[in-house]
Order: sequence, then C-alpha cells, then structure tokens
Amino acid sequence: MPELLRLLASDGVALEAEQAVAEDERARMVLCHPHPLHGGTMKSLVVSELFTALPGLGISCLRFNFRGVGESSGTHDDGDAERLDLVAAVDAFDHTTSPLVIAGWSFGADVTLSIDAARAAGWIAIAPPLRYGLGFADVAADSRPKLVILAAHDEFRPAAEVAEITAGWTATTTETVPGASHFFIGRTDRLVALVGTWMSDEVFGNRH
Repeated sequence: MPELLRLLASDGVALEAEQAVAEDERARMVLCHPHPLHGGTMKSLVVSELFTALPGLGISCLRFNFRGVGESSGTHDDGDAERLDLVAAVDAFDHTTSPLVIAGWSFGADVTLSIDAARAAGWIAIAPPLRYGLGFADVAADSRPKLVILAAHDEFRPAAEVAEITAGWTATTTETVPGASHFFIGRTDRLVALVGTWMSDEVFGNRH
C-alpha cells in the first residue's frame, strides 16, 4: 500500500504526497501532475498509471499535490513557486543510492523541465506544452538523458511543434504515441512501456 507523506517546501508550504516503494528497487521517480486549475492532481490518470505500474518494474515512485491542490497548502503560481514544491519532493525522495528520475505530465512536465537537480539521473516529460515554468535551457543543454513522450493528437499543443523545439536538445529521446490525445486515454499501457524501456536503456545501466 502507498505511504502517505507530508512535505515542506522551502517557503513553508506543506504538501500532500504519497510514495510506493518497489520491493527490488532499481531506481526512484518523482511524478508531477497536470495543471491545477484544470483539475490536475496527483491522482490524475497518467500519474496514477505510472505510480501503480512502475514499482513492479523496480522503480519506486513519489507523487504529490502542487500547492493549492487537495490537502496541500498555498496557492497556484503558474509554474514558478511550483518549482519549490518539486524540489521539496526530490529532496524527500533522494535519500538512497538509487538513481532518481524527475517526471511530469503536461503542466507537471514543464515544471519538471525547469528543475536542474544535481542528483537527477534524467528527466521524463509527457506531453509538455512548454509554456509554464521559467524556461528549459539548462535542462535542454544538460548531458543527462531525457525522454519526451508526445501524444499524436494532442489538443493543447501539436506534437510536431514540441518535437521541433526539442529536436536540438542534448541527450533527448522523443517518442510519439499513435492515436493518443493529451490525456492518453486507452494508451496508458503504451506510455508505461515507453517509460520502462527508456529507464532500462538509459538509467538502470548508468547508476551514479
């Protein structure tokens, strides 16, 4: 069963979170949810599917509610102060020798790409709109691996636009899920498989 947690951001905001620890842990992953003002929470579909499936692949997961969502205190800040929330989650989960990957979906993907965490083994951005946060230049130029997963029929930003922007990023793998909308309904199995394969290829063999 997942374990409920309370995290504390550096500005004093308390965050609701939970973790699922893999029995035979090979890596850890922090998961960031979609836009809080459009119903996004840590229980949203893509985050929930990864949180449920990945521990069986040896990947422990932590998910949390951004400020102002669910039982988390504070107010929404359009991706700026939410970076403090993610840093708090990374700090709380980064206490083993397992490689740590930062992942997010939609708004959460943009926040993910805004954080250049020193101990991160890599980043996963799922359907990033590339509109929130404070910019992605540092992560884009970083030599650590990145996975960008796009939805072929994304309603919020065309996959081709995001693929063009990320084409010049360093150490970046881009995958498009055929038939998928921004919400990946009916396509989450493909999404989980892509994450699992990339973790095996890029992270499990590169522990540091």
